[in-house]
Amino acid sequence: MANVNKTPGKARRAEVAGGGFAGLTAAIALRQNGWDVRLHEKSSELRAFGAGIYLWHNGLRVLEGLGALDDVLQGSHTPPTYETWMHNKSVSKETFNGLPWRIMTRSHLHDALVKRARAVGVDIRANSEAVAADPQGRLTLQTGEVLEADLIVGADGVGSKVRDSIGFKQDRWVSKDGLIRLIVPRKKKELGHGEWDNTIDMWNFWPRVQRILYSPCNENELYLGLMAPAADPRGSAVPIDLEVWVEMFPFLEPCLIEAAKLKTARYDKYETTKLDSWTRGKVALVGDAAHAMCPALAQGAGCAMVNAFSLSQDLETGSSVEDALLDWEKRIRPTTDRCQALSGDYAANRSLSKGNMFTPAALEAARYDPLRRVYSWPQ
Repeated sequence: MANVNKTPGKARRAEVAGGGFAGLTAAIALRQNGWDVRLHEKSSELRAFGAGIYLWHNGLRVLEGLGALDDVLQGSHTPPTYETWMHNKSVSKETFNGLPWRIMTRSHLHDALVKRARAVGVDIRANSEAVAADPQGRLTLQTGEVLEADLIVGADGVGSKVRDSIGFKQDRWVSKDGLIRLIVPRKKKELGHGEWDNTIDMWNFWPRVQRILYSPCNENELYLGLMAPAADPRGSAVPIDLEVWVEMFPFLEPCLIEAAKLKTARYDKYETTKLDSWTRGKVALVGDAAHAMCPALAQGAGCAMVNAFSLSQDLETGSSVEDALLDWEKRIRPTTDRCQALSGDYAANRSLSKGNMFTPAALEAARYDPLRRVYSWPQ
């Protein structure tokens, strides 16, 4: 891991818009390479949105490079297998040839990154919303203040104002399905006999399309992803329609009762965003601002973190910032593009219901080692 302030002379300055996983990763990695980094979060505090999250080998290696891995491993979980059910019968169990993976709450991962950002000296500004940027290296805040920097990182999500202020060309499309993501108590005793430490991807196509991705985060917390078509008013209802979910998944009733109590639940349709470019001058886009993807391969956060970390690596080559950003995108983008495309295809065709769908192509992004810059795991 690089030492903070290792570069002699005046440190380069980076302004990072967005305090999610991508923004925090970029900020920590740049700071460890000697940059002065200021991170802007529009909310009054840094906090994670959503419920649970999967990280694979690629994302875990980023955490190692950031010095945050040990904190994340405590309080997270690796299931023995990823099991797929069709109509409540097991059709596959996958172990990914030993490829590391981990499930956790989003708040657990976010807290570890915030802790590390503060430890290395990232200047974190809450209530500070970036509303525009320009390729010359200026970031405009909602207050009207204009900040000059050697690098602007747009990590401000799928509705990125940094991106839209510059005018990146983009294609965006939405899937027919969506997901309700919830954290509930595990209720292992109440569930009774069963392999409840596994991830279990439960699919039903009759009498209606409903899916539950059952994902244990630790001994006490369970991440549930409840999928239904947007056109299904009962399956997509929030708070969840307890009757319609228990009818299809009666064995999960203790957990679903807890899920029905959550009044702040959201139904989100799967969304994909593809840009003509991730860079313009001294501006780089990372995370959902650059490449929002369907969650079928559980690589949205992993790719975001890898790309943000890799950005800091390529800025150390001695090239100008503008040239380094172009080289970074050329080097790192193809893997993300392929992952995004396959994830979208899987989501559109509900391919994961077949089981054994984590093929070498599906695990390409997961196998990448950003510290060594190689695909280090056997296929």
